[in-house]
Amino acid sequence: MSVTDEPDEELLSRVLLTRVIEPGDEIGGRWVRELGVRGLARRLAEGGPPLAGVSGKRWKGLLARAETARPREDLAVARAAGVRFVGPGDSEWPGQLDDLGDARPLGLWVRGRASLRMWALKSVAVVGARACTEYGAHMAGTLAAGLAEQGWVVVSGGAYGVDGAAHRGALGAGGATVAVLACGVDRPYPRGHTRLIGRIAEQGLVIGELPPGDHPTPSRFILRNRVIAALTRGTVVIEAAHRSGSLVTARAAQRLGRHTMGVPGPATSALSAGVHELLRGEAALVTDAADVVELVGDIGQLAPDRRGPVLPRDLLEPAARQVLAALPGGRVARPDEIARHAQTTQDDAIARLYELRALGYVERHGDGWKLTRQAVMSVRGGPGPC
Repeated sequence: MSVTDEPDEELLSRVLLTRVIEPGDEIGGRWVRELGVRGLARRLAEGGPPLAGVSGKRWKGLLARAETARPREDLAVARAAGVRFVGPGDSEWPGQLDDLGDARPLGLWVRGRASLRMWALKSVAVVGARACTEYGAHMAGTLAAGLAEQGWVVVSGGAYGVDGAAHRGALGAGGATVAVLACGVDRPYPRGHTRLIGRIAEQGLVIGELPPGDHPTPSRFILRNRVIAALTRGTVVIEAAHRSGSLVTARAAQRLGRHTMGVPGPATSALSAGVHELLRGEAALVTDAADVVELVGDIGQLAPDRRGPVLPRDLLEPAARQVLAALPGGRVARPDEIARHAQTTQDDAIARLYELRALGYVERHGDGWKLTRQAVMSVRGGPGPC
């Protein structure tokens, strides 16, 4: 359904319905499923009694919307802005959006050159607080850049805070990113992100359900989140309070069987309280792109093992480490005492002590043995009981 072709009745009907039915309206989606887009468009043009599921008052409101809709004009405005309309059944339509059932978008207005279907096949959503902290912005940018460097498409909502940081991180890494807007894609919102969204359109994709010129509302922001969740393999939440819209995205992802992930924040931060609530449930804890890819990627894409720095004593044979640990820190010990604490024989303990002396860990004092100063620092300088 490209806007560069002469529009057929199916396309005109679907575009008309984007002016009439609000995003995520499951009653309208059921009408589309039962009557088809052309049948529903004709019914709205003819008027008559309300369809099942709506009051007479609401039906009149829908008829008034249909009467003022101008789908040919919308397509012309879109074409002038470099925007195309992609609907179910088109070659560019991402099939995973069909998982939304009757809440599936009627279609998407797409700005950018890439194929939405192809990009969505390997995409991850990164969302979070608008009023994020420096920590949240840093984590979003770093994680998005890491995903982009590994060939993943970063999807977010184009908003201030975490969304903007995620888009910038992907762009800065020379990667791909998609902004899903709650308004017409020809009128970027928020206004302060006009340049950023323009850059996304040049290097990535800007998409939305609403026709050209349409404005955002609080409910449209919330309903937009279901598209972000359905479009991607998983959703990562970075900083979200208990009532954050980002949690709506995460819960939609859970309902759709997608991976849900959270980046932990300070225990005392109210902005991370919603993330921590997710982590107490079914969400997975992630700290970088490798963790995310291990969850959403193909079999065999594993995150590296997390471990502290390798210390010299870590390279010792287990038996030698056991003898080394058996020496007291501030005095000379006899071989029989060392063997007893190391749970080995005296002959074996003596053999290990000579190995440790050659490595600079112990020194001999008459018939006894003592840790060198270097060894005391090595053995006792590890993590304490806290």
